[in-house]
Amino acid sequence: MIDLENPPHSQKIPMNILLTLFWIFLKINLLSTSGVASTGLLYNETVGTHLTEEQFVQAVGLSTLLPGSDALQLAMFVGYSVAGIPGSLISILAAILPPTVLMLAVVLVLHRFQREAWVNRFVEGLTPAVAVLILTVAWKIFVSAGEITWQALMLAGISCVALVRDLPAPLILLACGIAGIFLFQ
Repeated sequence: MIDLENPPHSQKIPMNILLTLFWIFLKINLLSTSGVASTGLLYNETVGTHLTEEQFVQAVGLSTLLPGSDALQLAMFVGYSVAGIPGSLISILAAILPPTVLMLAVVLVLHRFQREAWVNRFVEGLTPAVAVLILTVAWKIFVSAGEITWQALMLAGISCVALVRDLPAPLILLACGIAGIFLFQ
């Protein structure tokens, strides 16, 4: 867990912590197919050991609100929270290493298998599993506050309607955050 009395950048970071961060993000980025899917794996790897549930929810909210890759922003947030700047750099390196190497390999082989039907069927088979993983994490985050209030249900419902209407997710998050200031007093 994070020691708020002594921020990570003011402490000497043990090598095993940096290796643990490297392994967490290397493993997550080898086992997931998207930034959104990796959120569930990251939740399982970090909440309770490196981050509190509240910190994780804040990290996901901020990374979704900011432009750019959610997965890289989460890696940076978690890495910095655990081990300061060195943790942030190690986490980002581990997060970009698997997709970079795999993408290079895919590009080298893609032209050969590009028109094969089994490739399309494989991707279609992944889709339901990724959707369930995303829903599972969403549910864990939603119920993490304990009691589900009418305010939370209202914001969730409005968010669902806005997403179905294809409004930008960062705009929805910002609007719900602002509404939360007034609703959760």
